[in-house]
Amino acid sequence: MSDVTAATTDGMPALSLKDVTRTYEQGEETLHIFRELSLDIWKGQMVGLVGPSGAGKSSLLHIAGLLEMPNSGAVMIGGRDCVALPDSQKTAVRRTDVGFVYQFHNLLPEFSAVENVMLPQLVAGRKKSEAHDFAMDLLTRMGLAPRATHRPAELSGGEQQRVAIARALANRPRLVLADEPTGNLDPKTSRHVFTELLNVCRQEGVAALIATHNLDLASHMDRVVLLHEGKLLEGAELAAQYQSL
Repeated sequence: MSDVTAATTDGMPALSLKDVTRTYEQGEETLHIFRELSLDIWKGQMVGLVGPSGAGKSSLLHIAGLLEMPNSGAVMIGGRDCVALPDSQKTAVRRTDVGFVYQFHNLLPEFSAVENVMLPQLVAGRKKSEAHDFAMDLLTRMGLAPRATHRPAELSGGEQQRVAIARALANRPRLVLADEPTGNLDPKTSRHVFTELLNVCRQEGVAALIATHNLDLASHMDRVVLLHEGKLLEGAELAAQYQSL
Protein backbone atom coordinates (compact mmCIF):
# COMPACT_ATOMS: atom_id res chain seq x y z
CA MET A 1 0.00 0.00 0.00
CA SER A 2 1.09 3.57 -0.60
CA ASP A 3 2.76 5.97 1.78
CA VAL A 4 -0.47 8.02 1.83
CA THR A 5 -2.60 5.23 3.25
CA ALA A 6 0.21 3.84 5.38
CA ALA A 7 0.48 7.24 7.03
CA THR A 8 -3.03 6.96 8.48
CA THR A 9 -2.77 7.40 12.22
CA ASP A 10 -2.97 4.04 14.00
CA GLY A 11 -6.38 3.54 15.54
CA MET A 12 -7.98 6.40 13.59
CA PRO A 13 -10.76 5.90 11.02
CA ALA A 14 -10.00 6.76 7.41
CA LEU A 15 -13.19 8.87 7.52
CA SER A 16 -14.98 10.11 10.61
CA LEU A 17 -18.09 12.28 10.48
CA LYS A 18 -18.92 13.66 13.91
CA ASP A 19 -22.25 15.34 14.70
CA VAL A 20 -22.61 16.65 11.13
CA THR A 21 -25.58 18.95 10.61
CA ARG A 22 -26.57 20.34 7.21
CA THR A 23 -29.46 22.69 6.54
CA TYR A 24 -30.68 24.68 3.55
CA GLU A 25 -32.82 27.79 3.55
CA GLN A 26 -35.85 27.60 1.28
CA GLY A 27 -37.68 30.91 1.55
CA GLU A 28 -38.65 31.26 5.18
CA GLU A 29 -38.32 27.53 5.79
CA THR A 30 -35.21 25.74 7.02
CA LEU A 31 -34.72 22.27 5.54
CA HIS A 32 -32.77 19.89 7.78
CA ILE A 33 -30.85 17.43 5.60
CA PHE A 34 -28.76 15.95 8.43
CA ARG A 35 -29.08 16.30 12.17
CA GLU A 36 -25.93 15.54 14.18
CA LEU A 37 -25.05 12.62 11.92
CA SER A 38 -21.98 10.51 12.77
CA LEU A 39 -20.15 7.75 10.89
CA ASP A 40 -16.74 6.07 11.12
CA ILE A 41 -15.21 4.10 8.22
CA TRP A 42 -11.94 2.27 8.69
CA LYS A 43 -9.08 1.45 6.34
CA GLY A 44 -10.10 -1.31 3.91
CA GLN A 45 -13.77 -1.21 4.96
CA MET A 46 -16.55 -1.10 2.35
CA VAL A 47 -19.72 0.66 3.55
CA GLY A 48 -22.92 0.72 1.52
CA LEU A 49 -25.07 3.86 1.82
CA VAL A 50 -28.73 3.22 1.00
CA GLY A 51 -31.89 5.27 1.24
CA PRO A 52 -34.73 6.62 -0.88
CA SER A 53 -34.22 9.27 -3.55
CA GLY A 54 -34.02 12.69 -1.96
CA ALA A 55 -32.76 11.38 1.38
CA GLY A 56 -29.46 13.23 0.96
CA LYS A 57 -27.03 10.48 -0.05
CA SER A 58 -25.25 12.67 -2.61
CA SER A 59 -25.05 15.56 -0.14
CA LEU A 60 -23.50 13.24 2.43
CA LEU A 61 -20.88 12.10 -0.11
CA HIS A 62 -20.15 15.72 -1.01
CA ILE A 63 -19.60 16.59 2.64
CA ALA A 64 -17.41 13.52 3.18
CA GLY A 65 -15.36 14.55 0.13
CA LEU A 66 -15.08 18.23 1.18
CA LEU A 67 -17.12 19.44 -1.79
CA GLU A 68 -19.73 20.85 0.61
CA MET A 69 -19.30 21.98 4.19
CA PRO A 70 -21.64 21.12 7.07
CA ASN A 71 -23.29 23.83 9.12
CA SER A 72 -21.71 22.22 12.16
CA GLY A 73 -19.76 19.11 13.05
CA ALA A 74 -16.41 17.62 12.03
CA VAL A 75 -15.25 15.88 8.85
CA MET A 76 -12.08 14.02 9.74
CA ILE A 77 -9.98 12.28 7.07
CA GLY A 78 -7.12 10.21 8.44
CA GLY A 79 -7.63 11.77 11.86
CA ARG A 80 -7.48 15.39 10.63
CA ASP A 81 -10.48 17.71 10.91
CA CYS A 82 -10.79 19.26 7.47
CA VAL A 83 -13.80 21.57 7.90
CA ALA A 84 -11.83 24.69 8.86
CA LEU A 85 -9.00 24.17 6.37
CA PRO A 86 -8.43 26.87 3.73
CA ASP A 87 -9.83 26.00 0.30
CA SER A 88 -6.34 25.32 -1.07
CA GLN A 89 -5.72 22.70 1.63
CA LYS A 90 -9.15 21.13 1.09
CA THR A 91 -8.25 20.81 -2.60
CA ALA A 92 -4.96 19.16 -1.66
CA VAL A 93 -6.78 16.66 0.60
CA ARG A 94 -9.24 15.82 -2.18
CA ARG A 95 -6.36 15.33 -4.61
CA THR A 96 -4.30 13.00 -2.42
CA ASP A 97 -6.70 11.37 0.05
CA VAL A 98 -10.06 11.04 -1.71
CA GLY A 99 -11.11 9.28 -4.93
CA PHE A 100 -14.52 9.96 -6.49
CA VAL A 101 -16.59 7.64 -8.70
CA TYR A 102 -19.87 8.89 -10.16
CA GLN A 103 -22.78 7.27 -11.99
CA PHE A 104 -21.47 8.74 -15.24
CA HIS A 105 -17.78 8.17 -15.80
CA ASN A 106 -16.72 11.78 -16.64
CA LEU A 107 -13.63 10.54 -18.47
CA LEU A 108 -11.79 13.02 -20.68
CA PRO A 109 -12.81 11.99 -24.22
CA GLU A 110 -9.61 13.07 -25.97
CA PHE A 111 -7.41 10.82 -23.84
CA SER A 112 -7.02 7.04 -23.82
CA ALA A 113 -7.95 4.87 -20.86
CA VAL A 114 -4.39 4.70 -19.57
CA GLU A 115 -3.93 8.46 -20.05
CA ASN A 116 -7.11 9.15 -18.07
CA VAL A 117 -5.70 7.10 -15.18
CA MET A 118 -2.27 8.74 -15.50
CA LEU A 119 -3.54 12.32 -15.37
CA PRO A 120 -4.32 12.55 -11.62
CA GLN A 121 -0.88 11.13 -10.90
CA LEU A 122 0.84 13.63 -13.16
CA VAL A 123 -1.04 16.51 -11.53
CA ALA A 124 0.18 15.19 -8.17
CA GLY A 125 3.78 15.36 -9.45
CA ARG A 126 4.50 11.70 -10.18
CA LYS A 127 6.97 10.89 -12.95
CA LYS A 128 5.37 9.93 -16.26
CA SER A 129 6.93 6.45 -16.28
CA GLU A 130 5.72 5.75 -12.73
CA ALA A 131 2.25 7.08 -13.53
CA HIS A 132 2.04 4.88 -16.61
CA ASP A 133 3.18 1.76 -14.76
CA PHE A 134 0.66 2.18 -11.94
CA ALA A 135 -2.12 3.09 -14.37
CA MET A 136 -1.45 -0.11 -16.28
CA ASP A 137 -1.36 -2.09 -13.03
CA LEU A 138 -4.80 -0.78 -12.08
CA LEU A 139 -6.24 -1.35 -15.54
CA THR A 140 -4.85 -4.88 -15.56
CA ARG A 141 -6.55 -5.62 -12.25
CA MET A 142 -9.76 -4.24 -13.72
CA GLY A 143 -9.37 -6.57 -16.72
CA LEU A 144 -8.75 -3.70 -19.10
CA ALA A 145 -5.11 -4.03 -20.14
CA PRO A 146 -6.06 -4.88 -23.78
CA ARG A 147 -8.22 -1.72 -23.89
CA ALA A 148 -5.67 0.66 -22.34
CA THR A 149 -5.01 2.64 -25.53
CA HIS A 150 -8.68 3.04 -26.44
CA ARG A 151 -10.49 6.33 -25.91
CA PRO A 152 -13.73 6.42 -23.87
CA ALA A 153 -15.95 6.47 -26.97
CA GLU A 154 -14.40 3.16 -28.03
CA LEU A 155 -15.23 1.48 -24.71
CA SER A 156 -18.47 -0.07 -23.48
CA GLY A 157 -20.33 1.48 -20.56
CA GLY A 158 -18.95 -1.09 -18.15
CA GLU A 159 -15.41 -0.57 -19.42
CA GLN A 160 -15.74 3.19 -19.10
CA GLN A 161 -16.87 2.84 -15.50
CA ARG A 162 -13.99 0.50 -14.67
CA VAL A 163 -11.57 3.10 -16.07
CA ALA A 164 -13.27 5.69 -13.86
CA ILE A 165 -12.72 3.43 -10.84
CA ALA A 166 -9.05 3.00 -11.76
CA ARG A 167 -8.72 6.78 -12.08
CA ALA A 168 -10.28 7.25 -8.63
CA LEU A 169 -7.63 4.93 -7.19
CA ALA A 170 -4.73 6.41 -9.16
CA ASN A 171 -3.34 8.51 -6.31
CA ARG A 172 -3.78 5.70 -3.78
CA PRO A 173 -6.33 7.58 -1.66
CA ARG A 174 -7.36 6.76 1.89
CA LEU A 175 -11.01 6.95 0.88
CA VAL A 176 -13.16 6.27 -2.19
CA LEU A 177 -16.60 7.89 -2.43
CA ALA A 178 -18.89 6.40 -5.06
CA ASP A 179 -22.31 7.79 -6.00
CA GLU A 180 -24.44 5.13 -7.72
CA PRO A 181 -21.35 3.85 -9.58
CA THR A 182 -23.30 1.10 -11.36
CA GLY A 183 -26.64 2.88 -11.67
CA ASN A 184 -26.27 3.44 -15.41
CA LEU A 185 -25.39 -0.18 -16.24
CA ASP A 186 -27.39 -3.33 -16.97
CA PRO A 187 -27.64 -5.84 -14.09
CA LYS A 188 -24.94 -8.24 -15.33
CA THR A 189 -22.43 -5.47 -16.07
CA SER A 190 -23.37 -3.77 -12.82
CA ARG A 191 -22.45 -6.85 -10.77
CA HIS A 192 -19.14 -7.24 -12.63
CA VAL A 193 -18.10 -3.59 -12.20
CA PHE A 194 -19.19 -3.60 -8.56
CA THR A 195 -17.14 -6.73 -7.85
CA GLU A 196 -14.08 -5.17 -9.46
CA LEU A 197 -14.55 -2.01 -7.39
CA LEU A 198 -14.70 -3.98 -4.14
CA ASN A 199 -11.77 -6.21 -5.07
CA VAL A 200 -9.42 -3.38 -5.98
CA CYS A 201 -10.38 -1.27 -2.95
CA ARG A 202 -9.68 -4.26 -0.70
CA GLN A 203 -6.38 -4.99 -2.43
CA GLU A 204 -5.30 -1.37 -1.96
CA GLY A 205 -6.60 -1.18 1.62
CA VAL A 206 -8.85 1.76 0.76
CA ALA A 207 -11.94 2.70 2.77
CA ALA A 208 -15.07 3.19 0.65
CA LEU A 209 -18.50 4.75 1.08
CA ILE A 210 -20.72 3.64 -1.80
CA ALA A 211 -24.20 5.05 -2.34
CA THR A 212 -26.49 2.66 -4.18
CA HIS A 213 -30.16 1.86 -4.69
CA ASN A 214 -29.23 -1.77 -5.32
CA LEU A 215 -29.79 -3.54 -2.00
CA ASP A 216 -28.43 -6.82 -3.36
CA LEU A 217 -25.10 -5.20 -4.19
CA ALA A 218 -25.06 -3.35 -0.87
CA SER A 219 -25.48 -6.64 0.97
CA HIS A 220 -22.05 -7.76 -0.28
CA MET A 221 -20.28 -4.89 1.50
CA ASP A 222 -18.81 -5.02 5.00
CA ARG A 223 -21.53 -2.78 6.41
CA VAL A 224 -24.72 -1.13 5.23
CA VAL A 225 -26.08 2.15 6.62
CA LEU A 226 -29.48 3.64 5.83
CA LEU A 227 -29.97 7.38 5.55
CA HIS A 228 -33.42 8.01 7.02
CA GLU A 229 -34.87 11.36 8.11
CA GLY A 230 -31.43 12.92 8.49
CA LYS A 231 -29.94 10.09 10.53
CA LEU A 232 -27.84 7.05 9.69
CA LEU A 233 -29.35 3.75 10.84
CA GLU A 234 -27.40 0.53 11.15
CA GLY A 235 -27.98 -2.94 12.57
CA ALA A 236 -31.33 -3.41 14.30
CA GLU A 237 -32.42 0.16 13.52
CA LEU A 238 -31.74 -0.37 9.84
CA ALA A 239 -33.58 -3.69 9.84
CA ALA A 240 -36.66 -2.01 11.28
CA GLN A 241 -36.79 0.43 8.34
CA TYR A 242 -35.43 -1.86 5.60
CA GLN A 243 -38.80 -3.08 4.34
CA SER A 244 -39.89 0.46 3.48
CA LEU A 245 -37.09 0.95 0.93
